[in-house]
Amino acid sequence: MTYAVKEVYFTLQGEGAQTGHAAVFLRFAGCNLWTGREADRAHAVCDFCDTDFLGTDGPGGGKFATPDALADAVEAQWPTPKREARLVVCTGGEPALQLDAPLLDALHARGFRVAIETIGTQPLAAGIDWICVSPKADTALVTRAGDELKLVYPQPLAPPERFTDLRFTHFFLQPKDGPDRERNTEAAMRYCLANPRWRLSIQTHKMLGLP
Repeated sequence: MTYAVKEVYFTLQGEGAQTGHAAVFLRFAGCNLWTGREADRAHAVCDFCDTDFLGTDGPGGGKFATPDALADAVEAQWPTPKREARLVVCTGGEPALQLDAPLLDALHARGFRVAIETIGTQPLAAGIDWICVSPKADTALVTRAGDELKLVYPQPLAPPERFTDLRFTHFFLQPKDGPDRERNTEAAMRYCLANPRWRLSIQTHKMLGLP
């Protein structure tokens, strides 16, 4: 398959259980819940997405004809030749639409541990090293187990109680960004204090000015 990629860049993971870990972010173009066009936002299943995943014009982005070509582009972003602690975070959009077994093999061959940040509505290729699911209201989860569940909060049709029986190691509430961010952060803090199974996830990369 040809892989459509919005951008590839090196930064620190800014949220969730791996906050602070150096990583190459591989952002795939395309999503099954929204076109990425502002004109379609009001009708999207997920209408609060804060990520630009439309097209292939971002830094390091483009169309890659082979798994090795894309894996080479990821490796080129890693700052040292050492293979220790290599991490690539596959995100989007919805990375599960494109992350397949041949690409996983190519990334593993270059020493990368492969993480995915997915909505959870698509089947995942076997062999992903870290699975983070961020559920959205009005969707049916296919991926119901993994390393972390990171719920954007609040979503009236996706309360945390709906997900506590799923098989994840970590449960995070992440305050919804936007004009109500402070109020959402306060609400998420209160929920975590009252329900200690849940931990607060803050988007530290935005605070630090990182991509």
